[in-house]
Amino acid sequence: MTITDVPAGLAAAADASLRWHPGGPFNLLQTLGTLMRGNGDPAFASRPDGLWMSFTTPDGPATLRLTVSGDPREPSVDVQAWGAGAEDAISTSPRLLGSDDDWSGFDHPGFHATLPRMVVEARRRNLALRLPATGRMVDSLVPTILEQKVTVIEARRGYRYLMYRFGTSAPAAGAAAPAGLLVQPTPEQWLRIPSWEWHKAGVGPQRSATVMRAVRSAVALERLAGFTAAEASAKMQTIPGIGTWTTAEVVQRTHGCPDSIAVGDYHLAAYVGAALTGRRTDDAGMLKLLAPWAGHRQRVVRMIGLSGFRKPTFGPRMTIQDHRRH
Repeated sequence: MTITDVPAGLAAAADASLRWHPGGPFNLLQTLGTLMRGNGDPAFASRPDGLWMSFTTPDGPATLRLTVSGDPREPSVDVQAWGAGAEDAISTSPRLLGSDDDWSGFDHPGFHATLPRMVVEARRRNLALRLPATGRMVDSLVPTILEQKVTVIEARRGYRYLMYRFGTSAPAAGAAAPAGLLVQPTPEQWLRIPSWEWHKAGVGPQRSATVMRAVRSAVALERLAGFTAAEASAKMQTIPGIGTWTTAEVVQRTHGCPDSIAVGDYHLAAYVGAALTGRRTDDAGMLKLLAPWAGHRQRVVRMIGLSGFRKPTFGPRMTIQDHRRH
């Protein structure tokens, strides 16, 4: 997304603003797309005047508007924020945009020489990708729990239902920001959702109970943003119902972790095996295949995904379940 005509009045009306220089090519949607729970995520809105997103900070809710302008080789990113959490959101926006994401080791010629051609070619075509780091543990953990052991379609349907029922209007929504932009419930608001609403959302009791356990530990969880990805993963797994798949998916987003792999994913191991060897494999096989690139395994997986490779269809598909009928 590149916006060259930024409405001056809109920018001037913001509560806080920042211009950030990535220092090289930068693709906004490609970088932040991994944070979205599908195209219908109510916390995001892609509009001609920019990419909008909303979330809660320690100081309160915030709405961000992000635009990219200038020379594609050396662009700048303009960030405007509204709401009680505007200053906090602005201060953390460079990390959100991948300022701490260092590809130099991955891009080293010696390391490149070890990579499959498809990965090297995908990286060459996608130099504008950064791995974002939100630092917001609960905001990432709750929707990830909703995705445990169900299809993406089912999980996102439930997440949207809960957002529309219990999310709150983003600061400036309907004025500066797009109408309908929502902030995810706070831990206190998640705790107040009655059992029958989880049922209507199609979220089974096991997943809803895990969410409840997680948000009761919200204060401790948010501190994990200051730990390493490995430490944060280990501490999250002390909460019953949270395992390696969930924590890998979380730290990819909260810490911008370049190495975490979602072991236990229904499709990932077979996909990686097919891409690298032409044959499906299991989790142990996937980890063995990716072992030579330890420290950058998530980067390798992202590049396989961006290569355009499509796994041959084999085996049964996961069945979409509807818990609302029970």
